[in-house]
Amino acid sequence: MRRPKLWFGIAISVFFLWWSFNGLDWAGFWDALSTANYWWIIPGVLVYFGAVWARTWRWHYMLRHIKAVSIRRLFPVVVIGYMGNNVYPARAGEVIRSYVLKRKEGIGMGASLTTVILERLFDGLVMLLFVFVTLPFIELPALWNNLVIISSILFGVALVIFLMIASNQRRTEQLYSWALRSIVPQRFHSKAHGLFDKIMLGLHSLRSPREMLMIFVTSTAIWLTETTKYWFIMQAFDFHVSFDVLMLMTAVANLALIIPAAPGGAGTFDAAGISVLKSFNVAESIATGYTLVLHLALWVPITVLGFWYMWRERVAWNEFDQAVNESQAAENRIQQREAALREELGESANAPHAEVEVRL
Repeated sequence: MRRPKLWFGIAISVFFLWWSFNGLDWAGFWDALSTANYWWIIPGVLVYFGAVWARTWRWHYMLRHIKAVSIRRLFPVVVIGYMGNNVYPARAGEVIRSYVLKRKEGIGMGASLTTVILERLFDGLVMLLFVFVTLPFIELPALWNNLVIISSILFGVALVIFLMIASNQRRTEQLYSWALRSIVPQRFHSKAHGLFDKIMLGLHSLRSPREMLMIFVTSTAIWLTETTKYWFIMQAFDFHVSFDVLMLMTAVANLALIIPAAPGGAGTFDAAGISVLKSFNVAESIATGYTLVLHLALWVPITVLGFWYMWRERVAWNEFDQAVNESQAAENRIQQREAALREELGESANAPHAEVEVRL
């Protein structure tokens, strides 16, 4: 794994943690933690795993065009993927999830990883829906307001691109073939065309408005269920905000995961959640204690269960490292070939001018 990226993420997390704790009333913070009723974490965790089950159903629904895999067999794969997100940087758990699925069910990583990217796209759209439903009643701090604007642009552009690709397969294939001829050596063309076919399989759900609606509705239900966990954890602390405020917190805290950070969104998730609660006049010490406990309650159970499923499936750590490193190496090769192509095109464009100068 590339260490510069890891250390950069850690530096970002340290900054946001410093920002969250700077000027904190430590006595009030420890009082909030010491007086909390932690029994409320139990129903919160149970509700959260209900949301994970719903995520598994959504993935099962999106994969059925490629291969019918039961929810029972998919659930451990999803959990291992989320564990990977919590312990690897750059949300590498998405690659790990696709790798484990390939190992277990024989589904190519190109197709499954495309469906995972679509999941993240719909998750982002639901987060933006939560923000736009609640934003008229609150003024967010400038940083998080800018994050919402940037996220809206990114997810909007991504949706348009994916829809164009899915609805114009023939033209997309022509462009893809042209890019292959320009960038990729001839000996890799067959494998690259196979990857294209797998990616198009993964985008199958975008060809049907009914399926898109089903995925969006399911995604909305998933995030409402996860927000219910936020509500349960809130009962452990001495404050109360309405459910729509928790929806806004869910949205902004999870959109903050777009910012590069240490594994598990350390710092970015917490700073965003605390800021939203402070905007609704929740004492900073209580907001900080609640957000940290919530983050741990989101992180620990699924990570522990992911380790257990990893042991049960007999998946070794070096396999994860290999999958992530191969993905990053492929990304590097593509970037290098694109740079070489741009350089070649630049030289070609300059050639006529050089010839004119000689003639003059």
